Amino acid sequence: MEHRYLGRSGLLISEISYGNWLTHGSQVEEEAALACVHAALDVGITTFDTADVYAQGRAESVLGRALKGQRREGLEIFTKVFWPTGPGRNDRGLSRKHIMESIDNSLRRLQTDYVDLYQAHRFDLFTPLEETMSAFADIVHAGKAHYIGVSEWTADEIRRAHALARELRIPLVSSQPQYSMLWRVIEGEVQPTCEELGISQIVWSPIAQGVLTGKYLPGQQPPAGSRATDDKGGADMISRFMRDEILQAVQDLRPLADEAGLSLAQLAVAWVLQNRNVASAIVGASRPEQVGENAKAAGVKLEADLLARIDEIIAPLAVTDPLATYRGTPGRAS
Repeated sequence: MEHRYLGRSGLLISEISYGNWLTHGSQVEEEAALACVHAALDVGITTFDTADVYAQGRAESVLGRALKGQRREGLEIFTKVFWPTGPGRNDRGLSRKHIMESIDNSLRRLQTDYVDLYQAHRFDLFTPLEETMSAFADIVHAGKAHYIGVSEWTADEIRRAHALARELRIPLVSSQPQYSMLWRVIEGEVQPTCEELGISQIVWSPIAQGVLTGKYLPGQQPPAGSRATDDKGGADMISRFMRDEILQAVQDLRPLADEAGLSLAQLAVAWVLQNRNVASAIVGASRPEQVGENAKAAGVKLEADLLARIDEIIAPLAVTDPLATYRGTPGRAS
């Protein structure tokens, strides 16, 4: 397993991170979830990403149990705050109240005294950014988080937060966007801004919710038990990619993956890691063997000619509009 620095910080994280969105506490039984985490550790993954909202907190609890007994200093544990975690009017957003209460609840569920990275899961249109960043600063200064990050923020929002972070003397080091061959919205504005400011990307869904594995075939029903048949949220997320023209383009990538000695999934993960601004690609799993297969993408070098041929096939179908990030924030017009 290769490791990369996160932003301009001195923190090294594994090129492949293990994430438990839509799996732990939801799609996957606990025994299988624990086995997946242990498989991640076995292949050298040291970075684990979760959020307080995943499975209403159960995902953090499962991860905490799975990592219990591991040497804490050898792990990088990330979590997030923003989405509703309870019925109350203040059980959401990035107010001081919600942030300060959420970090303590996350630490309790994760069974740790601190997280390595605490991330704002979305931008909060209704809370002053100064309030949010001040709360994050207090958490860092209290030793409950070492670094701060954001997820699915626009370039302008990241720039404003970075300026406040410098004033408050806290390290804002990461952005966690969706990024894959099929979803490239960060390339236009977010990535250049982050490169300028010394902020890395920790990307989620590098295999486009499973579409880039090639298991979905044009003109055919999705396999039983796959993400596309999941009624707990997975099917909704993947639906944007379930068009025959996209599914056929993925099949057209297969000879290129064979040429590189990779599976389609490994090719997809390796592709995002060719981006110099990407520090880590988050992968999930419902079975332990999937973790090992995805981890083989670490350290892979794809030649320029191969990357160009990939783009010829898939780039015309990719989403590139920077406004796609803007539209993902609650409260904004679509």
